Amino acid sequence: MNSPDTAVICSAKGCRAAAVWVLAWNNPKLHTPERRKTWLACEEHREHLSNFLDLRGFLKDVVTLEEWEASPHH
Repeated sequence: MNSPDTAVICSAKGCRAAAVWVLAWNNPKLHTPERRKTWLACEEHREHLSNFLDLRGFLKDVVTLEEWEASPHH
């Protein structure tokens, strides 16, 4: 869990906005199928980052940060 003074920042280059989405992905050439790497996204960059990963066949899941932190898969 994140403490209130530890801001979770969007992964988009140069963005300092608070992240509200978790993009779970993996590169099948590098990671086992169950492995999940994560990028964080603010509302503004969620679609851009999702499209970037999806075009490469890497995107596995997009969930809210709240859902991600509540789930047992990480």
